[in-house]
Amino acid sequence: MKKARNAILGLCFSVVFVLASCAAPTPEIVTVVVTATSQPVEAASATPDQPSAPVALGGPQSGESIKWIDGSVLIYIPAGNFTMGDGGFDAPAHSVSLDGFWIQQTKVTNRMYELCVKAGVCSAPSQELGGPVFTNPEYASHPVVGVTWDQSQAYCNWIQGNLPTEAQWEKAARGANSNAYPWGNSEPTCSLLNFGNCYGRTTNVDAYADGKSPFGLYDMAGNVFEWAFDMYDAAYYNQSPTENPTGPATGAYRVVRGSSFETSETQVASAIRRYNEQTDSGRDIGFRCAVANPQPFAPYCQLTAHVPANQVEASTSCELPEAVQVNQYCQQGDGYGVVQVSFGATWEERGTRIQCEERNEGGIRTLVCKGPRSIESTNEIVVCNPACTNQPDVSSLNSFCDAGYTLDPATGACSYTPILAQPSAGGCPIGYVTVMRGSEQSCAVGPAVDGTCPVGLYFDELAGMCAPPNGETNAPFGIDNASLASQTYAGCAAGYSYNDGFQCCQPPAGGTAPGCAPGFIFDQGSAACVPVREEALSGTGCVTARVLTVKCSEFVDNVCAPIKTEAHCVANLNCSWNEGQDACEIRSIPQNNGVP
Repeated sequence: MKKARNAILGLCFSVVFVLASCAAPTPEIVTVVVTATSQPVEAASATPDQPSAPVALGGPQSGESIKWIDGSVLIYIPAGNFTMGDGGFDAPAHSVSLDGFWIQQTKVTNRMYELCVKAGVCSAPSQELGGPVFTNPEYASHPVVGVTWDQSQAYCNWIQGNLPTEAQWEKAARGANSNAYPWGNSEPTCSLLNFGNCYGRTTNVDAYADGKSPFGLYDMAGNVFEWAFDMYDAAYYNQSPTENPTGPATGAYRVVRGSSFETSETQVASAIRRYNEQTDSGRDIGFRCAVANPQPFAPYCQLTAHVPANQVEASTSCELPEAVQVNQYCQQGDGYGVVQVSFGATWEERGTRIQCEERNEGGIRTLVCKGPRSIESTNEIVVCNPACTNQPDVSSLNSFCDAGYTLDPATGACSYTPILAQPSAGGCPIGYVTVMRGSEQSCAVGPAVDGTCPVGLYFDELAGMCAPPNGETNAPFGIDNASLASQTYAGCAAGYSYNDGFQCCQPPAGGTAPGCAPGFIFDQGSAACVPVREEALSGTGCVTARVLTVKCSEFVDNVCAPIKTEAHCVANLNCSWNEGQDACEIRSIPQNNGVP
């Protein structure tokens, strides 16, 4: 961090929120962290007078989004009824009414969770065998795993929220029409979600745009399971309240919803309920948070610049490599497939059902791939020309800051620089809009060049300005008014201190603040957050070869067949319940239909 250009004097304080939900625990004060390097510009002296009149708001609409204090995006789910359950043994269909709430658009990522750990609020996740490495920046936008229910709930408290109730989660996943899946009622495919070993491990939380829910949420199916707030009771739906159910008061297990990268096609439906011990964790269990009533914190003093995602394009010109299966055979009970590939090309197995070994025989480069025993199987290998790129070219694009901030191009730091509310002779500056407060004109913060509002605000269509979701239109975001700021902001996130001179939240010495959002990575050349594609091979310059391996031996099920009850069967991720046979069977694995 650069040394401060000015001596910073101010009153440091923290404000504790209390959520108005009697069913949820009281949240902790939040702490957050920034990657910017320079200090904000001290605000000019301003009138302490409160604006003469508020601005009429239309309020957040269904699917409305706001950037939130941990670098995530919250989506608004409107109040109303929906049909919960699908007739399963523990999920009879019934009508439920929910109040409006906000929920994170993606699962909590490793980068987001790391902020909470650095803030001293959250404990580090367990490193699960086969899971992404939490501290590896390559997996920053992958979902955090290896977290217990308590760790997940502590994070949600940290951002003013809670784990979503089963009802909140299911409505957010299925929509008001109670679709079978987030994307609708069509069968799951590998282009819609990361499941059934289509990919073999976790992926970026925003990799499956075609599989989004009706409200615009990513990964409500596939990638990793998600903790819910409720205790589990198989009979709860028969006795639950019709309005805002929060689960039974007691129980031995916590509910787990969704599906994972290993889940079979028959176990992907959004209404399926699962459960796990509260103290357990796994390589395929993560979470997202719901926030009932987001209260606006004061702005961060520093943030990081971004390159607009809607202005980037990937390279489209390159020669495709060769990848074709040329042979298959059996050896010692295993089935093998042989694929011929171009020299110089890179390759990767897609999924965990084959293992390939590269060979060079007679001047021909091949991959010898062993498939699963006891079944005929079709799998995929992705082969790419490394001269091509799947990453966007941002060299000709300018980075930007949220409205109310000034960019330092050398460092990519966006420093909070509020202005006076009264328009000048030339009107309000770029990034601000003119609104009427009674009979007086006033400047208010507006969307940035990418169309988004600053952290904690949404764009209100009726008012034509960025506004906090609690309707407090006098909160002076981007406006220099120290007196009004101290009256209307809900303090700072835990670990931050409010600076009266700058009217913003300042990190402690050595601290940081929300960096790049999911799907972005900090680019040193641009000194800004830029969109990044999934790091695995796919996209421009890549071809996919299908590899068929034959059945070479008989299979004996010693895992699922001994299980005699449906509840225990569906709780085992390797098994599925056959209603017709009243038996537990090894799950079937769908064939690949696409790649992210």
